Amino acid sequence: MGPLLLLIICQCAINSIKTHSASNPNIILLMADDLGIGDLGCYGNKTLRTPNIDRLAEEGVTLTQHIAAAPLCTPSRAAFLTGRYPIRSGMAAFSRVGVFLFSASSGGLPSEEITFSKLLKQKGYATALIGKWHLGMNCESSNDFCHHPLSHGFDYFYGLTVTNFRDCKPGQGSVFLKGVQKALIIPIQIAGITLVSLAIARYIGLLNVPFQAFCYCLLIITISLVVLILFFYHFRHLNCFLMRNHQIIQQPLSYENLTQRLTKEAMQFIGRNTDAPFLLVLSYLHVHTALYASENFRGKSKHGLYGDAVEEMDWSVGQVLDVLVKHNLSDKTLVYFTSDQGAHVEEISSAGEVHGGYNGIYKGGKSTNWEGGIRVPGLLHWPGVIQAGAYIDEPTSNMDIFPTVVKLAEAQLPSDRIIDGHDLLPLLQGKVTRSKHEFLFHYCNAYLNAVRWHPGNSESVWKVFFFTPNFSPEDSNGCYDSHVCFCHGGFITQHDPPLLFDLSRDPEEKVPLTPETESRFYEILRVVHQAVDNHTRSLQAVPNQLSWDNLLWKPWLQLCCSSLFQSCYCDYDSGGSPLEVHSG
Repeated sequence: MGPLLLLIICQCAINSIKTHSASNPNIILLMADDLGIGDLGCYGNKTLRTPNIDRLAEEGVTLTQHIAAAPLCTPSRAAFLTGRYPIRSGMAAFSRVGVFLFSASSGGLPSEEITFSKLLKQKGYATALIGKWHLGMNCESSNDFCHHPLSHGFDYFYGLTVTNFRDCKPGQGSVFLKGVQKALIIPIQIAGITLVSLAIARYIGLLNVPFQAFCYCLLIITISLVVLILFFYHFRHLNCFLMRNHQIIQQPLSYENLTQRLTKEAMQFIGRNTDAPFLLVLSYLHVHTALYASENFRGKSKHGLYGDAVEEMDWSVGQVLDVLVKHNLSDKTLVYFTSDQGAHVEEISSAGEVHGGYNGIYKGGKSTNWEGGIRVPGLLHWPGVIQAGAYIDEPTSNMDIFPTVVKLAEAQLPSDRIIDGHDLLPLLQGKVTRSKHEFLFHYCNAYLNAVRWHPGNSESVWKVFFFTPNFSPEDSNGCYDSHVCFCHGGFITQHDPPLLFDLSRDPEEKVPLTPETESRFYEILRVVHQAVDNHTRSLQAVPNQLSWDNLLWKPWLQLCCSSLFQSCYCDYDSGGSPLEVHSG
C-alpha cells in the first residue's frame, strides 16, 4: 500500500501543478504584418532563416488551416481583439478603402466593443500593446483618445496608431500618389474647363458672370489644391509618428533600429511583470512596406530587403523567448504567433525588387479571400500544457484567440453579444480532434465574399465563392494595376451559381467543381445558403466606422508634437543602447 499511496499522491501533485499552470498564465501574442504563410521554415520555406519562429512550431502546435477573419489590416485586427467578425463592430467598409489611412480620422474600434485586453485587465493582468495599432485614435477632438489602445484595455502603449506606409520612409515611393492622381485628374479637368468656359462666355458677352464670383471660384479651387499638395507633401510628418501612451515621442518616425526599440520595450515590459500575470501584444511593423532592416540584417538574406526584414523579426521573436527563459517564465506563458493576413503579392519597389511575401501554394494574397489572402501562420507554444510538435489541420480563426485567452484568465465571456471565435485549448491539448467552426464567413470589406463549410461527418472543406476579384493582368496572381484588389463594381466578377472548391482535395483552388464533377453540388450550395441566411439574421445595424466621413483627414484631430510651423518635428525617443544583435 505504501508505494501505491505514494504514486497516488505524486499523481495528484502533478495534476495540481498542471491545473495551476493552466490558469492565469502570461499571454504573449506576436502578430506580423503582411507575412506570407510560405515565408517561414516551419511552413516549408527552405531559404529564409526563421529558427526562432520555427522553435515555436517544434515545441508547440502548428495550425495549418488558420484563417484571418479579413484579408486587410484594420478589419482583421478588430476581429482578433474582439473575437467577432468585423461587420459586427462596423469595422468593415462599404467603400473601396477598407483601412484607416490617416492618424486624424474619426473612425475606429467603438468603445462599446469588448476586447480581450479589457477583460484581462479586469482580472488583474498587466497589459501592453507594442507596435502597430491601426484601429483609430480620436473621435471629436485631438485629445479624446476614444479609439486609442489605452481606451481598449491596454495599460501601456508604445507604437504607431496607424500603420507603416511607403510614404513614411523617404525614397520608398507613395501608396497615395497614383490613387490621388487618378481621383483628381477628372475633377481638375472639369474645374479647369468650367472656369475657362465661364471666362470666355463672360468675355464675349454670352453670360454675365460677376468678376468677383469668378475670382472666388478660382481662389477656392487654388486653395483646395494647395492644401491637398501640402498635406501629401507633409504626410510623413502628420501621419508617421511614434507614441508612448498618449504622447508623441518621435515625429516623424525614424526607422533607425526600430525593431530593436520595439523588442527592447517588449523585454522591459516582461521584466517589470515577472511576479504577476501579463498580456503582451507585440504587433510588428515587419513586413508591411516600407520595408526596413537594421544594419546587422541588411543584405544578409537570400531574398533582398524583404528577406532581411523577415529574419530581423525572427531575431526579435528569439529575444522574447530568451527573456522568458531568463525569468523562468516559459512554462507559465502561452505564446502565439500569426500574421494579420497573407502576403501582399503586388508589392514591387520602384526599382523592380519584390517587396511582397510568399503565400506558398495558395492563390492570391492580401485583400482577397483566396487562400493566399487569409490562410496565415498559427503557432502556439506553452511547454507542458499544450502538445509539442503537433499539427492541426482543422479550420481555426484568429478570432479564436479572444475566447481562448479570456477563459485562461478565468474571465467571463460577454453574454450580451455574439462571439464568433471558439476556445482553442481543447484542440491544442488533443482533447478533441474537430474544430467547432463548421462554417467560416469570408468578407471582402463589408461584402460577404465566400463561405467555408467543414461538415462534422466529413473530411471535406467546402469553399463557396459568390464573387471573385478580377486579377490584372488577367493571367497574374493579383491586382497589380491597382496595387490591391477591390470588392465591388467593375473590380469583381459575380458567380451564379457560385464557385465551389473542396480545399481538402484542391487547396490551391485551381479547378472549380461543377454538377458534373461533384454529385452533391446543389446540396452543398443549399446548406451554405441556409448558413448564410442564419448568419445574416444574426447581424445588427451598427455605425460604419469606415465611412468616408470617418476615413477622411480632419485637421482638428491632427496631433502635432511641436507646431505645424515647425513641421511637427520632435524626437524624445533615444531608444537607449541598441540590443546586441546576431543576424545568423
